[in-house]
Order: sequence, then structure tokens, then C-alpha cells
Amino acid sequence: MMAQTVKRWHRQVAARMALMAALLPLLPESSTGQTLTGEGQTLPAYDADQPFLPGPDGPALAPTEDPDANARYADGTEAAHVPEIAQRPPSVRITDSGTPPDGSPATLLADYLSLDADNRLTASGGVVIWYRGKRLVASRVIYDRETGSAVIEGPIHLTEPARAGTRQETIVIADSAQLEPNLQDGILQGARLVLAREMQMAARQMTRSEEGNVTRLDNVVASSCQICAENPIPLWEIRARTITHDARTRQLTFDRPQIRAFGTPLFSLPWLTAPDPTVDRMTGFLQPQFRTTSSLGFGIKLPYFITLGDHADITVTPYISASQTRTLELRYRQAFSNGAMEWNGAISRDDIKNNDTRGYLFGAARFELPRGYMLGFQLQTASNRAYLLDYDITDADRLWSGVTLDRIRRDRMMTARIGNYESLRDDEPDEMTPSVVADALWRRRWTPGRLGGIADLEWSLHAHRRSSDEDVLGRDMARGSVQLDWRRSAILPGGVMGAAQARLNADIYRIRQDSVYDDWVARADPAIAAELRWPLARHRGGVTHIVEPIAQVIWSPERDYDDDVPNEDSNLVEFDEGNLFSLSRFPGWDARESGLRANLGLGWTRIDPAGWSIGLTAGRVLRSGSDSAFEGSGPLSGNTSDWLLATHYSGANGLAIANRALFDDGFSISRNELRLGWYQPGLQVSAGYLWLDSDPREERFASVSELTTSGGWQLAEGWWATTETRYDFTADRAQKAELGLEYRNECITVEMSLERRFTSTDEVNAETRFDLGIRLGGFGQQKSGPGTVARRSCMR
Repeated sequence: MMAQTVKRWHRQVAARMALMAALLPLLPESSTGQTLTGEGQTLPAYDADQPFLPGPDGPALAPTEDPDANARYADGTEAAHVPEIAQRPPSVRITDSGTPPDGSPATLLADYLSLDADNRLTASGGVVIWYRGKRLVASRVIYDRETGSAVIEGPIHLTEPARAGTRQETIVIADSAQLEPNLQDGILQGARLVLAREMQMAARQMTRSEEGNVTRLDNVVASSCQICAENPIPLWEIRARTITHDARTRQLTFDRPQIRAFGTPLFSLPWLTAPDPTVDRMTGFLQPQFRTTSSLGFGIKLPYFITLGDHADITVTPYISASQTRTLELRYRQAFSNGAMEWNGAISRDDIKNNDTRGYLFGAARFELPRGYMLGFQLQTASNRAYLLDYDITDADRLWSGVTLDRIRRDRMMTARIGNYESLRDDEPDEMTPSVVADALWRRRWTPGRLGGIADLEWSLHAHRRSSDEDVLGRDMARGSVQLDWRRSAILPGGVMGAAQARLNADIYRIRQDSVYDDWVARADPAIAAELRWPLARHRGGVTHIVEPIAQVIWSPERDYDDDVPNEDSNLVEFDEGNLFSLSRFPGWDARESGLRANLGLGWTRIDPAGWSIGLTAGRVLRSGSDSAFEGSGPLSGNTSDWLLATHYSGANGLAIANRALFDDGFSISRNELRLGWYQPGLQVSAGYLWLDSDPREERFASVSELTTSGGWQLAEGWWATTETRYDFTADRAQKAELGLEYRNECITVEMSLERRFTSTDEVNAETRFDLGIRLGGFGQQKSGPGTVARRSCMR
């Protein structure tokens, strides 16, 4: 009995070793790695290991993308979008050693093993085979040592555990199979292929070849919708004679596809190519957009995306509408080893302007230079503002084209830019406004050895030119300035914090084509200040109260700057808690506060252990005499400024409220700004109300009362609604109103928006716009949106 047991054990060991030796490593080696990156080097954010091969002739579907929002400059111009860039891959790469090398054996677990006289090995009962990162689960495996083939009885489950939960995860399920020794190639019956847990394809027969990289499914149905046994009809599906998936190009090829919705055939095509769910960039059609506007009528945009290698691409978008508009939009992007650039443009002929040819061109680029310098270019031009609004390109009313250069370090910075402004406003004639503007600034901060504190040195240059040659109206200016600033603070007895500050400004101006001012003007303005703060804190019952009275006294020689130089860069002056204790509240160099003055304020903050806090800042400015720079109206005019009262609230539930008000001694409000934000997983609200009293000095001859709101909320599972509006209470009419609705589930995204622009001028008419976009899931990588995703519930 003992001899029979030992003999049976030897036969099982021999069978296992035979199977391990037969399953030779034939799959291509795959390795995952970590990358060592160097500081300061940049590259486009395109994956270097992705093959970007154009598909075969015929219709194609490519991933849908959403362009990033443009960034607006503070001067009103709008910056063209530059593609994102990522870190440069280094020459050193650490390779994961977890993948078994060629020649490694397989591991087999089974309840029963037997080897018959025909040299066939049979494993049955909970069979699990691990081989080079692959795991095969089956009920029975019959391996023929003579032919090297294996007959597998299901249910069969073939996966790669290391890729579970990633975009590269692939799952193969079948009833039965006949596979080669590599466990990848062969024929599977009653098979199902699941890609990235999104796209699933079920077929009568599946054939895998070329080390499992090419999979062909016959008589197949494909969908990314969840399918339930009690209701097997998905929201949409594609039935085809064959579907071929190439894992190397990550592309799906459909032969005689038929697209169905709720089981009803919609249309058929002779062939179709599409990216699998792992693709981020591939040549093909993007998501079509259906649009209806009151000026152009019903139309459709059909973008076609073309990859030009892994470093560049181009998108061609024809736009055709019932109003006979013929528009062609183009976008070109290219990434370099040290930067990237993007160009957007369009050309149109439509009935709005009696078949006049109109268009626009926006371009931007940014490159990294040696020693940490960044070089940027921007080009913006358009036929007129009406074109930008008619085709929903941008609502910018000033365009800027030029070159920028900057370098920022911990203790110093340098920035320069020169360019041309193009105003699209009706009240800004081009010949009367500066067109060519150049600026340069260098700044350094350090700690003086003997004086202590912090010192700051700043050099700046500025020049602008108007196209007009008229006296005064065509004034051109150039300025060179230097500013030296020093500040030192210390803790005095009693916990009082004292600070001393000194500043010296020197400017030289060159003024042309203005007989009111001298051609050359030089000036110097010193200023000294002393500041006392007394922060007091109280902590009781988990609640913390902080009270801080502040007094700052400043002196500088009284000057009448209007007699020296024209004020070109400091016409709009802000007065808020951010500059209450500034030496000068003018945003530019042409005007500065002067005389003896005191900035007084009080701050209070309450911090609650429940996670919310509230704060208040109050203050005003007192002067020994009125400052000529603020003559007339305004919150800073006279010997005493208006009262400033700013409050803010921040809650643990995502609610934030801030209000800033300016009012005189009679509580007459000259300016008030209220902002509210509330962020929850199912609710996002942002609102703001602005009140500005009329001020002829700032060329505001009527009061401003305006409400702006935007929000999004979860209506139901998968349903996300958005709204945006802007209402002018002074004119008693809305300027803009927009309502959006989006539905998302695991296999489809439907986006709808309705927008009404009420603004009407001689060139721009009020317009209503409706957009509709439909995107099928499972084709290319999809970006997640706000809110939840509706998922089909299968009842057992």
C-alpha cells in the first residue's frame, strides 16, 4: 500500500513538472517602471509608450476631449490656451523585476492530476494556472504533451491580476477553449472579452493570435452598458459580423456593424474603427456637437482629430448650419522637449454679414530656456468682437499679442513683456488708446546684515505708444523707476508688535505729444512708516477668539502728481482689507499717496471647534490734509476715508461667505461686494453681488448694481444640472442666462445647454443658443465629470 502511494505521488510530481516544462514563456515581456525625473525639465503630457497609428480607411471614432478654460489677464485680455506639459523622462529608468523572465515555469493548482498512457495530462477540480503574470481559472484542463495544445473546459476566466483596476486590465471569459502553451493563443467558444472594465464583447467564437495581442470575435455584440439577466437589452449596442481588437495599436475594427438603441436598429455601416478604452489620443472623429442658434439656425460640428506622432496633433472641425454658414475650425498642438504651443483659428462665410469672410486666430507658446527662464509668445486677432460672440469663441473685448520673458526664484524675480493691444470695445477708439505697450521688472529681496529686517530692491521700465499724432490725445510715454524698501518688526513689552518701514521711489519720465506736461520729468518720493499691532487671544471651551487692533502712521512729502505726469496706470483704485495698511493704494507708478496719514484698523476672528470660523476687519484712513491724488469723489477722498467693513465666514459644511462694504459717517454705502460659495458633493453654488456708486473720476457716470450666479446640483442619480446668470439691476435686465443638463451612466453621456445672451449693440445682436452632445462610453478614455454616475441595477 505504501509503495502504491509513493508511486502515485511520483506520477503526480512528474505530471506537474511536465506541464511546467511544456508551458514555455512565449508572451512578449512586459515591464512596469518608475521614472527618475530631473528638476526644471519639461515635456508634453503625452505618454511616450503609446503608439499613435492612424486607423484604416473608413469611419473612425476617437476619444472625446474638453479644452481647458482660457486664463484671463488682469488687464482684460484673454490668454490663449497652451497644452499642458509634463516632466522630461530621464536617462535612468528603474525596471520592475516582478515579471518572470523567459523560461520560467508555470504554477498549477488542482484537486486532481492524472497522466494517461497517451501522454496526456489532465487537471480537474478548481484548476488555477499562474504563468508569467497571467491567471487561468477553469474546471478542467487536458494537456497533450505531443502537440503542446491544451483543451480547457469552463467556465474559463483568464486575467492579469497585476493589472486589476487599471486601464490596461483585460478579462477573457469563455465556456470552453483550445489554447496554445502560452495560454494566450487559441480558439474559445462562448467567449466574452472585457476591456478596462468598460467595453464588453460577447461572441460565439473568439480567436486569439500573435501572443494574445490580436483577438477576433465572430458574430459578436459589443456594449459598455451593464446587461442584466432579466433584461438583457442594453441602452445601446453594436452588432457586427466580426470585431478585431489589436492590443498593440489599441484599436477595435468592426466588420458590418449595426448600431442599436434599446434593441432597435438605427443604422448600419460597412466598417468602423474605434479606440479601445485605454486610448487617450488616436486619429478619428471626435464627439459631434449639434447646435441651434437664433442667428445661424440648426447646425452640426464634426471634429476630426489627426495625430502627428506623439508630439503633435491637429483637429479639423467643419461647421455647417441651416443659415448657410460655411465654417472651418482648425486647432494645431505641438510639444517640444522644452515647451509646447497651440494654435486655434477659424474662417467663416455666413448670412449674418452678407457672405463676408470673417475669422480669428489665437496662438500661444511657452518654452523653458536655460537658467530657469521662461519664454512665451501669444497672438490674438479677430475680424471683430461680433464674430467671437456669434460663434461662441470668447467674450473677451481686448486682444493682446506679444512676447513674455520671466524668471522667478526664492529671493528674486524678473519679468518682461512687449506686445500690441487690440481693443474691440466701441468706446475705445484704437487711435486714442495705447496700442504698443512694453514692461520690464526686476526685483530682489534680502536681509541686511546690520539693519536687520527685510530689504527689497525693484527696478522697472514701462513704455506705451498711441497710433494718433494729435496733441494730448496721442500722448506717448516712457518711464524708468527704482524702488528701495526696508521693513523690520519686533515684539515689544506687553506683547505689542512694532514695525518700522522706509521706502524711496525715484522715477524719470519721457512724455511726447502732450503740451500740458514737460518732455522730461524726474522725481523722488521718500516715505517712512511706523506700525503697532496688539494681538490678543482667548481660548475657552474649545472656542478661540483673536482680537488685533492695528495703527500705522505714514509720512511722505505732499505732492501734486497731476502737475508732474499724467496718470495713465492708476485710475482705478481699490480699497479693501488687503491694502488697508499699504503705504500707497495706487496700483501703478504714476500716482502715489502723499502727506501725513494714519491707517487704523481692528481685526477679530472666532474659531469654533465644530470646524467653522468667522472674521471681521474694520478700519479707515485719516489724513492731516486732503490728498490731491484723490480729489473729487471716491471712498478715499477728503481728510477721512470711508469706513471699511469686511467680514468672512467659513463653515465645515463647505459654505463660505465674504462681504466687503465702504460707507461714510452717515452710513451711505458707496461700494459693497458680497460673495457666496457652497461646495457639497451634490451641490456647487457660487454667487456674487456688486454695488458701485457713480464716480465721474473713474468715468462711471451711473451706479452699478449687478448679480452674478453660477451653480450645479445633483437632480437625481446620473443627472447633473448647471446654471449661470448675470443680471443688471441698474438697467433692469439680464445680460446672460444659461442652463445646462447632463446625464451620465456607465455607457453614455448626454450634454445639453441652453444659453441666452441679452446684450445688443450696433454690431452684436441678442442671441439664443442650444447645444447637444452625445458621447458613448467605452471608446477612448473618458474624463470624469461632476456628480454621480447612474448605474443599472440587476435584480437577482
